[in-house]
Amino acid sequence: AGAYKYFMKKVKKGRLKPFELSTKLAHMSPGQNLTGFKLADIVIEAVFEDVGLKQEILAQAEAKAHENQVFASNTSALPIGRIAAKAKHPERVLGMHFFSPVEKMPLLEIVVTDKTADWAADRAFRIGLKMGKQIIVVKDSPGFYTTRALAFFLAEASLLLEEGSNIEEIDSALTDFGFPVGPITLMDEVGIDVGIHVLDEMNNSFPDRVKLPNGLGAIQQSGRLGRKNGKGFFTYEDGQKVGPDESIYELMGDDKRTYKFVPAEDIQDRCVFIFINETIRCVEEGVLNHAYDGDIGAVFGLGFPPFLGGPLKYVDHLGSKNVLNKLKSLEEKFGARFAPSKLLRDLAEKDGKFFPEEP
Repeated sequence: AGAYKYFMKKVKKGRLKPFELSTKLAHMSPGQNLTGFKLADIVIEAVFEDVGLKQEILAQAEAKAHENQVFASNTSALPIGRIAAKAKHPERVLGMHFFSPVEKMPLLEIVVTDKTADWAADRAFRIGLKMGKQIIVVKDSPGFYTTRALAFFLAEASLLLEEGSNIEEIDSALTDFGFPVGPITLMDEVGIDVGIHVLDEMNNSFPDRVKLPNGLGAIQQSGRLGRKNGKGFFTYEDGQKVGPDESIYELMGDDKRTYKFVPAEDIQDRCVFIFINETIRCVEEGVLNHAYDGDIGAVFGLGFPPFLGGPLKYVDHLGSKNVLNKLKSLEEKFGARFAPSKLLRDLAEKDGKFFPEEP
């Protein structure tokens, strides 16, 4: 049904001829079992973010697979190495992280482990190109690049909410900075259950740096899932967002929470610079192969303002020393989660750039 609606929109807009719609739908063979999977060159799994379930699907696929079949997991946070831990052929397992809605979001993040064969990664890359995707290839780690950087961004926005800022001020500050949607709206769009699951995963992986507000658990327990069930940080009528749900404030923190005005510039600094710092860490750790990948991933997958070039190009614009000093100031006020990465400190020491060859 989803594919039909997608292609039918193209027919109505004249971008696809009616007979082409029939041809494309004929290429699909829905089913409830693995019949025919043996012939596939690549299998893309997209079940819920549960390691055990993904391992089960992988085992079922391997039982039917031919010797050159690639298995790709569409996961946003679970390390591919954990999913492939029980695989018969871990060299044929990788991640293909698509962004929702897949038909609109241009980025594809391919995740490889130290066991993934080059030919398997090449096959995933070629399929991504045929899909018309902007592709980055990253090293396996918790949250890969995009989810990891985004988690720090969302966690900081959630802390601001707990500390007393209101929803509109947080979202407006970041959309004014250049993001297409604010972080609180994004939580509703992605799904509060999914967002909290990702934040918990990142908190488990980086407990010294990811700080989560106390109120998120209460929000999830209240049955709020976001737009998909019409109940989230915002209220909805007939699927359309109406405005912030004021009862959210009662769930954040404790009874002592009171409104606290935070200037838009301070909201921007906390959310943006923690995002930038984590991107730099991903370069430092080799999760990102090159600074270009960090900027492509942030712009095409996470909505980082394109007119700024990406988080690392933005560092070059501001100057690495200025970014270092900003993070040091934030660290003094808010703690170790803002501690500048070693790569940034090294870069600032020599007044260096991520893109020295560019003006």
